[in-house]
Amino acid sequence: MTIPKRLSQNGLTRLKQLEGFRSAPYVDVAGVPTIGYGATYYPGGAKVKMADASIPESKASEMLVEMVKPYSDAINKCVKLPLTQAMFDALVIFAYNVGIAAAQGSTLVRLINCGAYVAAASQFARWNKAGGKESPGLARRREEERKLFLSQGMPA
Repeated sequence: MTIPKRLSQNGLTRLKQLEGFRSAPYVDVAGVPTIGYGATYYPGGAKVKMADASIPESKASEMLVEMVKPYSDAINKCVKLPLTQAMFDALVIFAYNVGIAAAQGSTLVRLINCGAYVAAASQFARWNKAGGKESPGLARRREEERKLFLSQGMPA
């Protein structure tokens, strides 16, 4: 089994559920202007500003599909051992939330690359803070990511 190359439709659906949709710009728990499905910037790189116009859900979905690609690429690059599709999806969803550098440098990825998949799954819970404070919402999200990661068992 090799590492999947892209986020599955199930993974995209779960990402949308975890991010939630907001048509108008808002400030997220870390204090960053955000729009759509957790986007802090637009395709092309412009940062979201609080004065930006609202967007329809269809536009947010298009943005998400485009914007998730670098996160998939990052997971493909840093994970060296086989993953199930569910594991890959969970890691892309995680990276989308914490950022590429944080995900790639995480103990979670290091443990996967050592073949310690179950130990790696326990690492999701450590990423439950925003602005240095524990967030119940992030704790719930990390539990969902952990469950998804383990949902198809271990790679063959």
